[in-house]
Amino acid sequence: QATSCRALALRSLSASPAQEPSEHGRLIYKGNLAKAVLGVKFFSYSTSIFNLFMMPYIMLKTGIGFESVLMQAAFCGLIGFFTFVTPVTLHVLTKGYVVRLYYRDATDTYTAVTYNAILAEKTTVFHQEDVKLPDISRMFTTFYAKTKSMLVNPGLFPNPRDYEHLMGFDKPFYFDLEEEKEATESK
Repeated sequence: QATSCRALALRSLSASPAQEPSEHGRLIYKGNLAKAVLGVKFFSYSTSIFNLFMMPYIMLKTGIGFESVLMQAAFCGLIGFFTFVTPVTLHVLTKGYVVRLYYRDATDTYTAVTYNAILAEKTTVFHQEDVKLPDISRMFTTFYAKTKSMLVNPGLFPNPRDYEHLMGFDKPFYFDLEEEKEATESK
């Protein structure tokens, strides 16, 4: 039984097509929450648009449109809060979520694919030197690429060396600033 499972696993590995290179380089990371992020943002946008179209109808049918201005303002404020604040909050929280990350060996550049505000894919190209680690661990930031915060799950990198190179963990680390100055001056 165990032999047949191994044979099946080997067969499935050997039968899988070779990964085609992308125009961005070699795929080194694929986020597992990409469809969930896209789905939640789309649902939030669609319900907000639905609210915008239904609000005048609800105001006319319930009679809120004819009562006091204070009641109208309270109703519009409550509906408007959820209509506009929820999609904006979702976008702010998920704008740095990396859907895919590519690496180009020849130029030592990374291309991060994220979703923008209108749910289209946005690419950010950066070098490893542009990667900065946050001083304090943040909930929605793993690293900064130039000035943009990025969120990746280190456990989803198929090759841990790709993550180490991205974060700069493969470079020598100096405990003393004097040692670092001497190392850079000797080069």
